[in-house]
Amino acid sequence: MMKFKVFVYVTLKKGYSDPEGDTTADALQGLGYPVEMVRASKAYEIYFEAEGREKAEALIDEMCRRLLTNPTKDDYRYELSEQ
Repeated sequence: MMKFKVFVYVTLKKGYSDPEGDTTADALQGLGYPVEMVRASKAYEIYFEAEGREKAEALIDEMCRRLLTNPTKDDYRYELSEQ
């Protein structure tokens, strides 16, 4: 078994409203920052074991599909590294 660390980044797909991002953009603009748009996202740092990189990637995809994202409205990407 190999040990892995993954950062999973979850963002809204284009076309979905992002109230948290809009509110943050308004606040930054109100403070005088030249912000055009803000998109809120989530990041997860996950440590786990798998029998190689291919199995690790399959596990990450499964975790994302089953719990970490809503496939209808969310996109995700990840950065996987061995520990």
